[in-house]
Amino acid sequence: MTQTKSGTATNTLLVLAALVIVLAGVKAATAVIVPFLLSVFIAITCNPMINRLVKWKIPRGISIFAVIIMILGVGLSIAGLVGQSLTEFSQSIPQYTEKFTEQLAWVSQQLASFNIQLNQDLVTEHFNPGAAMSLVANMLKGLGNVMANLFLIILTVIFMLFEAPTIPDKVHGALQDPTHKMHHIDRFLDSVNSYLVIKTVVSLATGLCVGIMLWILDVEYVVLWAVLAFMFNYIPNIGSFIAAVPAVLIALVIQGPAIAGFVAIGFVVINIVMGNVIEPRFMGKGLGLSTLVVFLSLIFWGWLLGSVGMLLSVPLTMIVKIALEASRNGGWLAVLLGNK
Repeated sequence: MTQTKSGTATNTLLVLAALVIVLAGVKAATAVIVPFLLSVFIAITCNPMINRLVKWKIPRGISIFAVIIMILGVGLSIAGLVGQSLTEFSQSIPQYTEKFTEQLAWVSQQLASFNIQLNQDLVTEHFNPGAAMSLVANMLKGLGNVMANLFLIILTVIFMLFEAPTIPDKVHGALQDPTHKMHHIDRFLDSVNSYLVIKTVVSLATGLCVGIMLWILDVEYVVLWAVLAFMFNYIPNIGSFIAAVPAVLIALVIQGPAIAGFVAIGFVVINIVMGNVIEPRFMGKGLGLSTLVVFLSLIFWGWLLGSVGMLLSVPLTMIVKIALEASRNGGWLAVLLGNK
């Protein structure tokens, strides 16, 4: 009995040591792994559109190039607008911080007339709008650095899309026990594909609604905040709140508290409708992940892979969970990751 316990402890330590080594290797190879992962998930998102075109009797090669050209055209156009807006916004951050300080001084004077003392230094220390805006700008720049490998990513996506029809058969044939693994593989492909497609459509709708709302309220950098809302909608739980912060602060500094309040309410309404009404209706029973696991996965993948890891935290965690369910010794951990 003692030898059995000792062997189990040794095996556990070996597994943990191997895991640390693997994570260190992934961290060191982020520059290669991140573009590859991005290519995989772009290919998964595009594949349903291509399959639909193929059903309409359009050759697969033509369908792939048509979809890629459409994505490139729209993506590069938006990237140009966002890049210009981001540059202007980054240069204006000190001015916005100065205006916020002036408004804070005015508020402090008004409160002093009612014998209410407001410590401006304490408020500035714990609530620095310049730091919040810089954080968002740096995250967008981090994503922009990844997209510097655009040619490599697009080329990889094209090859993946050409291979897509044969990949399930190849994986099934490569397994020693295909009848045992087939269910998990099919479930993995269906789950990740459904999640990415639905999340992309919902994120597009969220960005469009945010853009229309900000345009009506005449908030500066509408395109930048709309794209930010689209991208950060992939980040679970806190992404929508992060996307709202800079737009609300800009409205507060430039247009006053009334418009800022309308912007904040607009973000809340849009995200409640999209996140609690529209998305669950199409997502079905959900992701099969607990809320705590979703939040922790955001932190873990963000630390390991950067901004792209935060955007892809949910599908990456789903892959891990399904892989654990398929293994004989990892079922207990898959249960802990689940929502039941």
